[in-house]
This record gives sequence, structure tokens and C-alpha cells, in this order.
Amino acid sequence: MPWLKGKRILVVEDEALIAVMVEDMLVEMGCIVVGPAATIEQALALARSEQLDGAVLDVNVRGERIDPVADALAARSVSMLFATGYGEVKLASGAAATVIDKPYTQDKLARGLAAAMGGQQ
Repeated sequence: MPWLKGKRILVVEDEALIAVMVEDMLVEMGCIVVGPAATIEQALALARSEQLDGAVLDVNVRGERIDPVADALAARSVSMLFATGYGEVKLASGAAATVIDKPYTQDKLARGLAAAMGGQQ
């Protein structure tokens, strides 16, 4: 995915094995991974302070919804891809969301990022 080369992608995922898997997939696609963050607090700090091109967000992080992080990213016009095992995502803000279902492959992750970020596969 040449269009992803050098893109800074925030990863928010509370399951350590999934976080490592996503990080590996993104690095293989040429991305620079920010995080991964395993809590809403960590994610908010990164979302507010880091230069980001996009984000891959778990919808439910340790029993908390990702909405505050999504709101912080939306305020900075950062593209987001939501990963969930729960199906359709409805954000508190009512914003449209690009969603991929867990578990997912690298190809599905790439397609989701392309949809969220307006990139090419």
C-alpha cells in the first residue's frame, strides 16, 4: 500500500495480542504506528498531542466507549476506522463511521483504511 507509507496511525486496542497484530499489519503496510493505547486516557492523550493521519479504534476499550477519543480526533479532522466485534457502530456525535468487524485480515484493514482515509489500494 504505497499510499500508506509514512502515514501516522493511532491504534487504540485493549487486547494486547490484537494490538500487536494490528501494529505488525500497519508497519508491514508502511505506516508509522502511534501507540497502541490500551485505555481511553492513553488514547485521549495521544489523540490530542500527536501528529496523526488516521486512527484504528476499538469501539469498546475496557468497558468504555471510544466516543471521547473519536470526538477529539474528529475535532482535528483525523480519519478514523472503527474495529468492533459488536456489529454496526453508532457514535454519540452521530458522525458517520467506517467500520470493520473483528477478527480482520491485513487486506480488510487496508480496505477499511482506504475507505476511511480516502486512499487507494
